[in-house]
Amino acid sequence: MELNDDCPVSMTSRKRKSSEEQESSILSNFSIDELNQDVLERVLSWLPTSSFFRLISVCKRWKSVAASESFKLACSAIPSRDPWFFMVDPHLNRMVVFDSAERSWKRLNQPPLLKEVSNHNSMPVAASGGLICFRNFSDDLIVCNPVTGSCSQVPSLDPTSQNQPLHAIVMKASSSNLNHSHKLILVFGELPKLSFKIYNSLTNSWEEEIELRRVKDEGSAETEANEDSAVYFLSKAGNVVATNMQRSPCKQYSSVITNQNGEDIVYFLSSTGKVVACNLSRKSFSEYPRLLPVFCEYSIDVVECRGRMLVVLLSEFFESASLRVWWYDDVARAWRQVAAMPPAMSHEWYGKKVDVNCVGAGDKILICLNSAELFSYVVCDLVANEWVELPKCCVDGKGVEFMSAFSFEPRIEAIA
Repeated sequence: MELNDDCPVSMTSRKRKSSEEQESSILSNFSIDELNQDVLERVLSWLPTSSFFRLISVCKRWKSVAASESFKLACSAIPSRDPWFFMVDPHLNRMVVFDSAERSWKRLNQPPLLKEVSNHNSMPVAASGGLICFRNFSDDLIVCNPVTGSCSQVPSLDPTSQNQPLHAIVMKASSSNLNHSHKLILVFGELPKLSFKIYNSLTNSWEEEIELRRVKDEGSAETEANEDSAVYFLSKAGNVVATNMQRSPCKQYSSVITNQNGEDIVYFLSSTGKVVACNLSRKSFSEYPRLLPVFCEYSIDVVECRGRMLVVLLSEFFESASLRVWWYDDVARAWRQVAAMPPAMSHEWYGKKVDVNCVGAGDKILICLNSAELFSYVVCDLVANEWVELPKCCVDGKGVEFMSAFSFEPRIEAIA
């Protein structure tokens, strides 16, 4: 079947032996080019993003659809898209995504704003909807649609806020018809004195800084020293390490946001490896009990799946490595296991000083495992409890090591 510049999409049946064949013949002779513009745009809006970009080269009419505001409106009516995973390599010099719908790697063009010298090698730090937030070495924030390349720079923070220790950066993107907006939430300060600040794209400004009051868990038996001080210890190899072993620079602000009963809650990892929950609606924060004692060697990260905060933790015991997913039961005040990597997969990471960085998307978690010897990217399906290692992304015949990833929906209508 050939497609030329006039978009003829038809197949003629030669044999018509029954009414069913006649009906089939009528349908097969139907050309998509006969659709009016509105219907055509609605049909094309349901295509996967990758397929649409391949098909706009078919003819001029289809190419014009990409720039149509009514087409973007039709796209915004699609409730969800299969996620793409924006991959982060150690040198921050590649725009590579994994398309979960087609299960393939794709290379994106770098947006012009991110090519500028001051923004070169900017780190992705948060994602939501069809947008990703980058942070340059001057601490400026840039919001970008990696599919279309549209970008906007966020106004700088005031010096007082900018000079405080930063713990979390999360983003919330929303759209109603073509009214797109997003918010950036930053949590900063010195524990136990935390505060947060929100950037609203509708006003293109930062809102007033709000302090968070501390809510202590009465059931916690840990002392103030254990709660607020980083703990260092000798590993089995004799090296001094911290309880939080994350190495990826862009995951130093590893954090997620959920909405529970209408309340926005930001979760992040403290320097001691504890999960901190900041309730923005109640203007308070609390710390969850540890999953493991402070003297244990482990790597940990937080993710969000279906509106729920989960913890991914890789630890070692009985001369083997174990990678498990947990959620916190607020009623019982205890951690519950959700899933566990099969021992045959996790054992190869024993003794490798692994760094675990994760991102959630629906019922799945993409986990990047890195050590000085090995690297791998694994997807965990929480519903089926299936663990699948993704094929390596190869450049010049060599697998590319990715330190972490960010999940976003490939939406051409999303405006940065």
